[in-house]
Amino acid sequence: MRTDTNQINDKIKKILPIIMATSIFMQMLDSTILNTALPSIAESLNESPLNMQNAIISYVLTLALFMPASGFLADKFGTRKTFILSLVLFSLGSVFCSLSQDLTQLVVSRVIQGLGGALMTPVGKLAMIKTYKKNELVKALNYAIIPALIGPVLGPLLGGYLVDYLSWHWIFIINIPFGIAGIILGMKYMPDYHSGETHFDLKGFLIFAAASLLLSVSLELFGNTQNITPILMIFILGFLLFYFYYRHAKKATNPLFPLNLFQVRTFRVGIVGNMVTRLGISSVPLLLPLMIQIAYGGSAVISGWIVAPMALTAMFGKNYVIQILNRFGYRKTLYYNTIILGILIIFLAVPGIADSLYWFVPIIALMGFFNSIQFTSMNTISIADLRSFHTSSGNSLLSVNQQLAVGFGISLGLLILNIFETQTNLISGEIHNAFRYTFLTIGLLTILSSNVFKRLHFADGNNMKTVE
Repeated sequence: MRTDTNQINDKIKKILPIIMATSIFMQMLDSTILNTALPSIAESLNESPLNMQNAIISYVLTLALFMPASGFLADKFGTRKTFILSLVLFSLGSVFCSLSQDLTQLVVSRVIQGLGGALMTPVGKLAMIKTYKKNELVKALNYAIIPALIGPVLGPLLGGYLVDYLSWHWIFIINIPFGIAGIILGMKYMPDYHSGETHFDLKGFLIFAAASLLLSVSLELFGNTQNITPILMIFILGFLLFYFYYRHAKKATNPLFPLNLFQVRTFRVGIVGNMVTRLGISSVPLLLPLMIQIAYGGSAVISGWIVAPMALTAMFGKNYVIQILNRFGYRKTLYYNTIILGILIIFLAVPGIADSLYWFVPIIALMGFFNSIQFTSMNTISIADLRSFHTSSGNSLLSVNQQLAVGFGISLGLLILNIFETQTNLISGEIHNAFRYTFLTIGLLTILSSNVFKRLHFADGNNMKTVE
């Protein structure tokens, strides 16, 4: 006969993936739902839709900056308290977003959301790793991440319908029931793990965070002012702080991100490839809904339906990644796949203002498929040759790098759009042409970024080929 303790543990093992799934769904929905709603929010707040990027970048940047602190906080204060705190912060941030009266209030509210999001998924994943045996973990994680696949499909569609038939405030209010459900389940079923030894490189964290923030701010400000001198100063200061982090990491016993990670060539190529490739790809899910609504005059619902296939084909593409890698290897796959993605982005510049909006659907559907191959391949090659004692810090840096790349990519895409928007002779006074030239530019940049993957050897990643 089982003991009460065994019954409690069995109950936790059944409920924990549901708790994790709830938080992932809420976070993934929030990450994708905003793109189709930005023009409506901009109109309500008396802002230009092209100046609303801070509402997205502030969230992504906060995720990137505070993710490295999640493990330390969970070890020190326990997984249960930290996870519940993350849900409270995310839910409060959602409430504040829905009540925002101007862009500044919305950005501050998104930062609060980001603080919650930065802790939510890493701490939930840590609790699952410590709860399940190795032979149970993969099945539990696969169950928990299903919402990560569904969220990006529902996000654009749900955002479109909420904006057109209710109001933009509901894209944030919808998070609150999920947050409350997660808090109640977390208080009852989230296991509370602590670590006897806790170490956190606070100095390294502050230097790295400040450097990332300054680089992001400089990129955002570049297209919004005539005087570039102070922006260049901010940009240079950001790079100087990265140099100071390098000096710190050389001397520190347990740095935030050990420098010897970069002695592993596949990790180095994977990190750089993640950054430069995402600079082009990351802005497309924002730029396309903006173009549909601003240039074509389409509704939020229409833009949601046009963007949604990207997530559906990404789910489909995930089933073929292993077969493609096994046949062509990482070097060829990443090199040619990046070129294909660049060409598809350029194709978005082809339709004229008189063409049907639905011309974009097959392009976006193909992009979703090749995006899935790209991201899975880049992520797996990055950790392929890491030693076991480097896996945690390497994976953490990879996650931070991805979020920073998304933020930088959105900033760069809108910066290029703002530059073309001011060239009235070039675009013949048509905002649609500014979008077309932007897609052409970021498509070419994506094609050029494929050269990073030439640094891989033909045999790189052979030890990962059969791993899903």
